Amino acid sequence: MMSKEELEKALKSFTGTQHYYEHFTGLLYTDGVKFLAENAGAYWLIDAIASWQVYPSVRAIRFQIWELHVNPDRSAELTMREDIDKPIIIRQRIPFTDFPLDHIRLYLADNVLMLPSEY
Repeated sequence: MMSKEELEKALKSFTGTQHYYEHFTGLLYTDGVKFLAENAGAYWLIDAIASWQVYPSVRAIRFQIWELHVNPDRSAELTMREDIDKPIIIRQRIPFTDFPLDHIRLYLADNVLMLPSEY
């Protein structure tokens, strides 16, 4: 696993994507999200976001902002909203994580999960 500083620096280099990867649920994700999952041990984060897409009311939201906030006690909260100024629609508590960053934001647009820099 990369250090927090190395990971933050590396994630900034992703703009656009060369490939799309398919989660077993059909959700697609980009090179940047794959890099994040591999280097932060966070395939579980893709699983968590994909698991919410089974609900028609969630899947119907064409643009979703997903954020993971890691607390000092290593618990975390995963949230989703339609836009930054909109209320939180989904809030999932995660009792423990070793995710190396304090915060990450991902976009899901038209069934493709991506880093904001890849949008």
